[in-house]
Amino acid sequence: MTKHLTAVPDPEDTPTGPDELWTIEEAAAYLRTTPGTLYQWRHRRKGPPVAKPGKRLLYDPADVRAWFRGQVA
Repeated sequence: MTKHLTAVPDPEDTPTGPDELWTIEEAAAYLRTTPGTLYQWRHRRKGPPVAKPGKRLLYDPADVRAWFRGQVA
């Protein structure tokens, strides 16, 4: 299985306003995983909070960061 990762969002370029959201690709890049993993986590109700307006999955960057900080190895 081949992983296709996109570039990690630069903190200077990441959305910062309350209306700015990440796509699944941007959230996956931040978490250094694949969109497929995020789809699996969503299905299993394990990953960061996500909204689905219409057909797209959108992530609030603050929620993704908070979820990540809450993960303990």
